[in-house]
Amino acid sequence: MPVYDAIFSASPYLQHQLARHPEWQAYLETSQPYANGELVQNIAAEVIALPDYDSVLRTVRIIRNREMVRIAYRDLLGKAELAETLQITSDLADGLVDAAYRWCYAELTAKHGIPRSRSGEPQQMVIIGMGKLGGQELNFSSDIDMIFAFPEAGATDGKRDLDNQTFFTRVGQRLIGVLGQTTAEGIVYRVDMRLRPFGEVGALALSFDAMEHYYETHGREWERYALIKARVMAGDKTNGAELMARLRPFVFRRYLDYGAIEQLRDMKAMINREAERRGKYLDVKLGTGGIREIEFTAQVFQLMRGGRIPELRGRSLLPTLDALQAQQLLTAEEFGVLQSAYHFLRRTENRLQMWNDEQTHSLPTAPERQACLASSMGFADWASFEAELNRHQRAVSQIFQRVFALETQESQPMPEHPAIQALLHSRLYNTLTDTGRSRLNRLLPALLDACNALADPEQALERCLRIVQKIAPRSGYIAMLADHPNALEQFVRLVSDSLWITSQLTDHPILLDQLLDSRQLYTPLDREQLGAALRLELERIDQGDTEQVMERLRQFKQAQVLRVAAADITGVLPLMKVSDQLTW
Repeated sequence: MPVYDAIFSASPYLQHQLARHPEWQAYLETSQPYANGELVQNIAAEVIALPDYDSVLRTVRIIRNREMVRIAYRDLLGKAELAETLQITSDLADGLVDAAYRWCYAELTAKHGIPRSRSGEPQQMVIIGMGKLGGQELNFSSDIDMIFAFPEAGATDGKRDLDNQTFFTRVGQRLIGVLGQTTAEGIVYRVDMRLRPFGEVGALALSFDAMEHYYETHGREWERYALIKARVMAGDKTNGAELMARLRPFVFRRYLDYGAIEQLRDMKAMINREAERRGKYLDVKLGTGGIREIEFTAQVFQLMRGGRIPELRGRSLLPTLDALQAQQLLTAEEFGVLQSAYHFLRRTENRLQMWNDEQTHSLPTAPERQACLASSMGFADWASFEAELNRHQRAVSQIFQRVFALETQESQPMPEHPAIQALLHSRLYNTLTDTGRSRLNRLLPALLDACNALADPEQALERCLRIVQKIAPRSGYIAMLADHPNALEQFVRLVSDSLWITSQLTDHPILLDQLLDSRQLYTPLDREQLGAALRLELERIDQGDTEQVMERLRQFKQAQVLRVAAADITGVLPLMKVSDQLTW
């Protein structure tokens, strides 16, 4: 049949599976989009009553291959949009992991009894999906990153009792075997547990208290990034929600975290070096303008502002892009570029993996394979596909470079100015972390240059350094000024012109955020806009937390008064308008 010829040319994997299971053809041809949760329920019904381990191994692999063939069939024929493909691929993983876990849990409780807390409450494992699995945007052929946890210490109530950590470690090991063991039907998923606390040397399963303690004490910046997408995807989802709430302050800081830009930029530089070492110049995920650059662009705003803007705490990328545009953190043009490129690159990635059910992100080099990929993407030839791919990659790269300030010049020599040298030899400087000193060293030459452009550079520098010394221990603010020349220019200009603004920024460094967007800085809100903006701010916090409400009211007032002062100093507003603004 011509339809099957077309999809077989794009996916030998699909052809191979249908040759082994011709009865699946009718299943494919009558397929309709799944209702929400339907696939997970279907999988549970097929697995829960299986009598033995070998039956489980075989059944979960058959389900996986059958549903992956269905996903490829609907995707290649254009019956499914990208959103459906990503969601159902993720639902399949959720269903298989949860069903396999529950079978393994039942097997172990039959031997050792039910695990209970010290107060006697029964315990279940919480399985956290990370990365694209957590974001419910899993690609076609992917390993799955997971973390295992359980609510409390305790022991099982059987005759051959085990402490809870040992019990859940054994359940986790059994589950990994069910998913990752190679049989005649292949594997279900390659399981990666390295994102857990302490990585490969850490315990396979930890209690909630141990998880929280780890992230409070040992958590690193890359782990904050990884936890953005963390989702309880199987096991005890009720208690899992409690764990995620306990970890949220580690991921989303209450203050504006500009240091996230530098951290993710360093991560991307490391990825680039690794990609170059492996020769991945044509990698749609890790290469220039690839999927990872779109993800980093969205996630840096989440890390930086998610603590104050709950709308930015989403796990999935496309809704996060919507939120960034709504918050005016991306322009409509940038949103359109990133959304369109993400659709194109993710479809390309899936088509690469549908070829032979392999986890690859590299474009083919053989002309025959290139022609098949181009055709599956709707292009007449490789040249036209490659031109469209390059267009998307260039556009993404430009936005990525703007957000991460990659156009920053090479480091400048440290100025010999006495005030700067005094700061560099001060006790404050010596108490900073290595990261803090590095950020300050990047800022100071640019700060002096900006001050020298003004009529009274010495006064400007004296006032600016007063603020810099106050904010230096919170080096994220230093990074913001060093990485955003426009913000630095506004900072120097306003501080030079106003001792009151100098005082406000010294006492309330969070106001530095207002300097990032000069369009908003010099455009105070009218009465109606002020009311709407204040209501939105208060909706984002717990109204029952009086301290937080008062803090947010103070910050809102200070930010609006700063905007009025900036507009007044620069002559944007006449005196009577300034009076009106302050009265409102």
